[in-house]
Amino acid sequence: MRIATVIELSADERTALERWARGHATPARLVLRAKIVLAAAAGRRNQDIAADLGTQPRTVGQWRRRFAAARLAGIEKDAPRGGRPAVRRQEQARRIVEATTQTKPPAATHWTVRTLAEHLRVAPSMVQRVWQANGLKPHRSRTFKLSNDKQFVQKLTDVVGLYLNPPQHALVLSCDEKSQIQALDRTQPGLPLKKGRCGTMTHDYKRNGTTTLFAALELAEGKLIGTCMPRHRHQEWIKFLKLIDQRTPPDLDLHLIADNYFTHKTPHVRRWLKKHPRFHMHFIPTSSSWLNLVERWFRDLTDKAIRRAAFPSVAALIEAITRFVAQHNQQPKSFVWTAKADDILAKISRARAVLDNGASA
Repeated sequence: MRIATVIELSADERTALERWARGHATPARLVLRAKIVLAAAAGRRNQDIAADLGTQPRTVGQWRRRFAAARLAGIEKDAPRGGRPAVRRQEQARRIVEATTQTKPPAATHWTVRTLAEHLRVAPSMVQRVWQANGLKPHRSRTFKLSNDKQFVQKLTDVVGLYLNPPQHALVLSCDEKSQIQALDRTQPGLPLKKGRCGTMTHDYKRNGTTTLFAALELAEGKLIGTCMPRHRHQEWIKFLKLIDQRTPPDLDLHLIADNYFTHKTPHVRRWLKKHPRFHMHFIPTSSSWLNLVERWFRDLTDKAIRRAAFPSVAALIEAITRFVAQHNQQPKSFVWTAKADDILAKISRARAVLDNGASA
């Protein structure tokens, strides 16, 4: 009578096997093997394990012996198979990768599984496997933007310096406008959140006007000065500067970080700033809104108070924004900047090198 190999597990092996056995992303074959070894370690017979797992006793015995011989590595990886190398399949895979990365279909921007399979006269499943093995996803793309500001280094160093080493006896405020916020009202009432179902709302809406939020995030404590206005011209910007002047201690200098929008630099604004010398403007480089921390607060406002709400009027929208600002200021929390200017510049240099190489390829 044949006696099955006895399996004894270490603590680390048991942990790994249990993780594989219940892992939703674990390949099915590895899940089965892990369950076989765990059951074998519990002292169960091959016939009983096979009956419970819906497989054959021969299969159970094979993976029991494989684990006993090579431990976790014995069941994690399949043994190499004999036979000649699949030369034709390798050539097809090379052609698929080359066509995907270096060509485009007629009258289209990217290949799909079926269009490329038809073009190369291969099976769609072959295209799918090659794409997955090489991490190719032609249907997806990401946006990017590198600033072409000639004073990029100086402006970046200036703003990051304010974040990391703010001046003494002064306040640093990150300022910007969130323009054209729409008061959107849904055409039908949505369904509330309940167990087993997310909240719903109609995809169509009715536009009821817009407003512009002027905001200044004080970086030391995280408090926000904000007000809504119907437009965002230099007149409204000067009104907002006056509001900042009123709501901040008069004995402190104010360092305002803002973008390069022309409204912030008109002759009227420059004349007003000359009359108020405690205001010091610091402009971020063009196409670098990521450098302005108030943009992070704007994202919270959109996600938590605007995107999933319905507003029958602009007044209702402004009321919701005002409530969100007041709630934030009850327990203010600032965003901490940690990236150093040298690290950012190194990353920008790498991005430009990749972009230049891609353009010359």
